[in-house]
Amino acid sequence: MAVVISDDVLKNARMTESELLQEVAVLLFQREKLTLAQASRLAQLPRIQFQHLLASRQIPVHYGIAELESDIQTLKELGTL
Repeated sequence: MAVVISDDVLKNARMTESELLQEVAVLLFQREKLTLAQASRLAQLPRIQFQHLLASRQIPVHYGIAELESDIQTLKELGTL
């Protein structure tokens, strides 16, 4: 799905296209609608840079038991654990 936002809207908001994408990604992550990986892709930022953006806004990274177990399973499958 494509969303078209006019240049006038960006101009009135005093934002660039990338800033708007970051704002949307942060909001959706904060509301737990997107995972960290999904939100960083939407923001068009490397995951660590997106995490720094979240930290600068004092937004905690959601990392629960399910994510930990998934990461452990991935590491086992890769033979690194």
